[in-house]
Amino acid sequence: MLARGNRITRGAEYKAAVRRGSRCAGTMTITYVVPSEEEGPARFGFIVSKQVGSAVVRNTVRRRLKAVCAEALPTVRPGLDVVIRALPASADATFAVLRRDVVRCLQRKAAA
Repeated sequence: MLARGNRITRGAEYKAAVRRGSRCAGTMTITYVVPSEEEGPARFGFIVSKQVGSAVVRNTVRRRLKAVCAEALPTVRPGLDVVIRALPASADATFAVLRRDVVRCLQRKAAA
């Protein structure tokens, strides 16, 4: 689980990351990485729209993405905001496939 300090909570922060962030597209997710306006640990946010599926499916995908980011947190540079948008294909993806997709983008854009 990600600690409160590692989560993006404001809508304006999500919008800034998506608009100004460096983008990495995978088959299951799109990852946006932007330097944070405040110094501190890396922060993560997740966008899982209704296109992904029902509420149960969306929450499952979101929990899996949070678990992957909690694992990858030590490898991400401090001071970055990372927003991960789940694509509809992520609804049918296994945890291992989702992890591979997210970790690949984090290594390319946010590696320490």
